[in-house]
Amino acid sequence: MANSNGLIALVGDAPHAWTMVNALRKRFGDFWIIVEKGEPASTFWARRRKILGAAAVASMQAAALAAKVTRPLSVARLAELHAACDETPVTGFTRMDVDSLNSDEAINRIRLLKPKAVFVASTGILRKPLLEACGCPVVNYHSGVNPAYRGINGGYFALANGEPEHFGVTLHLVDLGVDTGPVLATNRIQPAANDNLQTYMALMAAKSQELVVETMARVLAGEAKPLPKSTLPSNQYYAPTLGQYLSNGLKRGVW
Repeated sequence: MANSNGLIALVGDAPHAWTMVNALRKRFGDFWIIVEKGEPASTFWARRRKILGAAAVASMQAAALAAKVTRPLSVARLAELHAACDETPVTGFTRMDVDSLNSDEAINRIRLLKPKAVFVASTGILRKPLLEACGCPVVNYHSGVNPAYRGINGGYFALANGEPEHFGVTLHLVDLGVDTGPVLATNRIQPAANDNLQTYMALMAAKSQELVVETMARVLAGEAKPLPKSTLPSNQYYAPTLGQYLSNGLKRGVW
């Protein structure tokens, strides 16, 4: 049951997650992948309403609809980025699908696998019992530069805040916070003029595969050490509201 290479992945069914899994498989061979189904969109937005309020969530949903207008304009750019990624979902014996990674089913499987390192991408919050079951470094791929751009849409907000130098990804150890664990590596990326909310995730994935592979190699070898603590302020972001989306687009050209 245990992996010979000691690596397992916990992922959501998302293109950027499969990009990283396939890059890792090219380097390390086959390994167990536990795929989280995730919560329905209605549950996600209901939870956001409790945190942010109904008006803010309604505005975020309106912004998401408005952002779809740019998708037809992004077809060529997305094709270019997708060509640099293997987004094929892995199937077969070493894939396990679960409703929640925090379920007893997932936790029991992780205990049996006895991993040496765990790679995480596009999942919900991982709770304490799961992290304890791993018993090894758990490394999350985050589409944003921590700690300044925790949460979601980190690249978008870095550009919207006039900080393109903080557009990028972070690989960090998972703790009980939201993207608050010690940082192992970051990758600053230069977006093109035709990048937008439709392409940011694919751009980050296309440019960060080598970083993921090399970082996990160091983790498996026991050679990975956290970077010095950042002097950047710690901020958590959600989705842009409609007002933010239109203002950032018209004033800064950030769509």
